Amino acid sequence: MNLAKTVESYLQQYGIAYTVVHHLPSMSSKQTALAAHVPPHRIAKAVILADDRGYLMAVVPGNRHVELHSLCEKLGRRLELVSEDRIAPVFQDCEVGAIPPLGPAYGMETIVDDSLVGQKQVYFVGGEHDKLVCVDGEEFLRLLGPTRYGQFSH
Repeated sequence: MNLAKTVESYLQQYGIAYTVVHHLPSMSSKQTALAAHVPPHRIAKAVILADDRGYLMAVVPGNRHVELHSLCEKLGRRLELVSEDRIAPVFQDCEVGAIPPLGPAYGMETIVDDSLVGQKQVYFVGGEHDKLVCVDGEEFLRLLGPTRYGQFSH
């Protein structure tokens, strides 16, 4: 399997130049950063949350965690973490747990942590546990379209 078809076509749709970084399979952002020799703060990861209004993708750097209480207050929602198995049907072209942080590509409302703004390069999983996609930082934000930003990680 290469990149998830949705990711590949989304990158093409926006005309985004990218490179693929191959690494040993990993199951966490910390492991991925080590395996790919990439600073963890440059890896964008997706955290999927949900409430009665639906799913929300929170995009944070690989070395940070979502402050759920802060995010819920900021959005006026009662969000909770969604299990990887529960969300798998939305990301059918991805390996379980290798969710690309491209909510709009999958029709999902997205919020981006401010700490990702200003990065020269951003890396993210493209649907598999042994590859990272590398794009220009500004181009990554362009892929996310008109979305919300805020400080909600530590």
